[in-house]
Amino acid sequence: MAVNIVIAGAGDMGFHLAEQLYYESKNIILIDLDKDVLDNIGSRLDVLTIEGDSASIDVLKKANIHNAELMLAVTTSEKTNICTAVLAKQLGAKKVIARVRNHDYLYPENKIYFENLGIDSIISPSMLCSKEISRLMKRSSFSDVIEFEDGRLSVVGITLDRYSPLINRKLSDTRTDPIFKEIRIIAIVRDQRTIIPRGDIFIRNNDHVFFISNNKSVNTVKDLVHHKEKDIHDVMIIGGDDLAYSTARELEDDYGVTLIHNEKERCKWLAERLDTALIIHGDYKNINLLIEEGLETMDGFLALTDSSETNIITSLSAKNHGVYKTIAHVDTREYIHISHSIGVDSLINKKLVAANHVSRYLKKGQVEAVSGIQGVEAEFVQYAVTKNNKLTKKNLKALHFPNTAVVAGVIRGEEVFIPDGQFQLQLHDKAIVLALPEAKPVLEKLFN
Repeated sequence: MAVNIVIAGAGDMGFHLAEQLYYESKNIILIDLDKDVLDNIGSRLDVLTIEGDSASIDVLKKANIHNAELMLAVTTSEKTNICTAVLAKQLGAKKVIARVRNHDYLYPENKIYFENLGIDSIISPSMLCSKEISRLMKRSSFSDVIEFEDGRLSVVGITLDRYSPLINRKLSDTRTDPIFKEIRIIAIVRDQRTIIPRGDIFIRNNDHVFFISNNKSVNTVKDLVHHKEKDIHDVMIIGGDDLAYSTARELEDDYGVTLIHNEKERCKWLAERLDTALIIHGDYKNINLLIEEGLETMDGFLALTDSSETNIITSLSAKNHGVYKTIAHVDTREYIHISHSIGVDSLINKKLVAANHVSRYLKKGQVEAVSGIQGVEAEFVQYAVTKNNKLTKKNLKALHFPNTAVVAGVIRGEEVFIPDGQFQLQLHDKAIVLALPEAKPVLEKLFN
């Protein structure tokens, strides 16, 4: 029987989770107060929708919560999520996760209170997004950074320009280069389409390319694409809501942080709670003000206001004024899909970051972890090889993996491998597979 998962909240985060699970043939029940939103999702995904308040016992019973393997309370109301999660656990849900905003809830010493209520995990999209931004600042050459097994294998994304020596080369031609023993191109985003590349594809100007590498060879990627990295020292943040605050707090110990916000009382609130960040009250849409406050001396610019359009436009302006690394938060899912061609170094969406984080709770059987990439249709699935079957008796080329998936890396004990077609899996290997949604059912059969 398919796994039963109940999601409370049909906003961007709830929809993204439902969309991920839809491709994995799980029974999904989506609860929301907004009938129009539910009707829209119901017309796009084969999920059961229930109109109502998820904190209602009757609504939860209607959703067969007693059969739920997982309950995700991800509405925009923190109180509703906590109440929903507590009731869902009492009514029989095996695992419950609640989305919260209050940072105090996430302190390690406070976790016991939620555990006592029966809530298995609480998550804050803002704090998760702040940590993602911090990772991007540390690897500032790249628009995307995903790490496996504490960084022993890394996936990094970068847009190629016309000066890259890879442009107009056939992928199969690059594999004879000794440098590609430790590095591999595993995905290309071109014209908003994700390609799992095969040997006959040519690399083109403006392709957004994803490389997988062991931890010793990440810097080689920058050399390979002729991209010079600059150390980040000073960062300007615009915006003052929860994401801007949590990001400033995450970064202020390592960087000189200047934060500009347009609400005076909120600026006072931020100044009281941040230790070293410089807080400035002013109109962050005014580029002349940003210049007066040091924009042209900044190494990084983070646009974290509540307006996607403001964030994109100010980030492009910052780029034009010589800022090395720009990151813009966008609330609209559609913007993420043009992130690799818009001119901003990185676009990020806190709801999608949180949804990808939640995906790790959805693992089953041989699936050990799931990681998504902003703006990319494919996601990484880490499988454990648990049986001596055809997976261990044939090389990868002979296993006939779907064209929409690729084994990007393998972890074997203390060793890491970037496998080619001749590589053969062994028992207890951890295989990191990049897969488009339609490849998931085939992969589950292969690894079961």
